[in-house]
Amino acid sequence: MRVLRTELGTDLAGTKAVLRLVLSGDYCGPLPEMELLARKFRESGVAAAAERVYAP
Repeated sequence: MRVLRTELGTDLAGTKAVLRLVLSGDYCGPLPEMELLARKFRESGVAAAAERVYAP
């Protein structure tokens, strides 16, 4: 949660909401931004990867 709070600049409630989206796989955004966020997670010891999702 520290990574999300630092990178997104949200309060605790907002961070928890984003965390739920991340854990469920529903958090999305531009690939470069998701790659940066994944890199920050990995730097803090959390396994993370950004992936491209194509809409049907």
